Amino acid sequence: MTSVDPLLAPDFKTTPWWWEAAEPPSRDNTLPDQAGVAIVGGGYAGLSAALTLARLGHDVTVLDAERIGWGASSRNGGMVSGGLKVASKALDKTYGAERAQAIAQAAAASFPFIEETIAREGIDCHYLRCGRFVPAWTPKHYDALAARSGFIAEITGLPTHMVPKARQHEALGSDHYHGGMIAEASGSLHPGKYARGLAEAAERAGARLVDGVRVNAIRQDGTGFRLTTDRGALRADAVLVATNGYSRDSEGRSAMPWLARRMIPVGSYIIATEELPAETMDRLFPGRRMISDTKRVLNYFRPSPYGNRVLWGGRASFGPTEPAAAAPVLHGFMRAVFPELKDVRLTHAWTGNVAFTFDFLPHIGVQDGIHYAAGCQGSGVAMATWLGHRAALKIASADNEGFALDGLNFPTAPLYNGNPNWFLPLIGGWYRLRDHIDRAAA
Repeated sequence: MTSVDPLLAPDFKTTPWWWEAAEPPSRDNTLPDQAGVAIVGGGYAGLSAALTLARLGHDVTVLDAERIGWGASSRNGGMVSGGLKVASKALDKTYGAERAQAIAQAAAASFPFIEETIAREGIDCHYLRCGRFVPAWTPKHYDALAARSGFIAEITGLPTHMVPKARQHEALGSDHYHGGMIAEASGSLHPGKYARGLAEAAERAGARLVDGVRVNAIRQDGTGFRLTTDRGALRADAVLVATNGYSRDSEGRSAMPWLARRMIPVGSYIIATEELPAETMDRLFPGRRMISDTKRVLNYFRPSPYGNRVLWGGRASFGPTEPAAAAPVLHGFMRAVFPELKDVRLTHAWTGNVAFTFDFLPHIGVQDGIHYAAGCQGSGVAMATWLGHRAALKIASADNEGFALDGLNFPTAPLYNGNPNWFLPLIGGWYRLRDHIDRAAA
């Protein structure tokens, strides 16, 4: 007889909790023979680009190997960041102060853009500008946050303030951390509903969305391109690849190998608890902010959009792992922060790929005539939407002001082919050790 984990609810599922309300629908569209612009990847970036291009009068077809919005766009935590990860003075060392400032400002502009997009298109996705609390893993991390807080406020145009450990319960119902920073340039939404709404907006504007078609190769064909797929061929005048954490298939093939060699796909795991009393949620999440801590192997967590359960994400594993196996690990992380949830059961656990770059920056650009938008560093809700829009303006020759994330040197590593599974466990083990050492020394 198979034993049942008592932490798992009787109706436990390994599909995203978001799909209960907004599972990506199947589309029955046929593959056209030709398109003005072919977009490979039907997530936030591809859909945002399609929306912008269609509004500018272009003939656009979006292709996805799965269902439109099936990947990270309907699997993420629904945290809307204002480019907080990019807003760092460390960029000065590589790019100089002036260009680093421009890069940080370009990233921060993703936040007002997604707010504008949601409002303009009337997307019902429970969007709320709620702010984010970044709890410090150690006192040194608190000091580092304090040193960055002014710069983040300057770049985002919205306030930040520090919360010392003695007042931590004003921001988070836990004693696990050493205070932290509240950044107002952050929000929350239902990512499944946002992906669906963005797709519907693109279709209303005239874009064609085709799912269940995998692009195997892209090659120049006269003045345009020929895309070879598992459902036939498509010719396009221009191509945008927006595959991000899904730039290689399970066999290691890629529509754009050059881009895949610059993407580090990392599995991110999330659990959803059973419904909890309102008083418990009020105690754990005063202010209902998004939470993302400063550990190298970070935790990110939040109240659900309905305010009645905890959604908890993190790096439960640095190698391929089934969601059911990752669930107890994440539950342990959650118990460490919220001991009162030790007996709370889980209704869902799921995973999806995010993508990091070797320089930890998002990128748009052109390689061999093919446009790309990628590298959101695990904070892609606003950033991917913004990158897709900016790439679309570039394709349409409508980008009159320039964009600091366009055409940056896009590094890779020697012999890297886009598969990080041989080295991610080593890096993950090192990060966990560093987190342990930092905490022990605190």
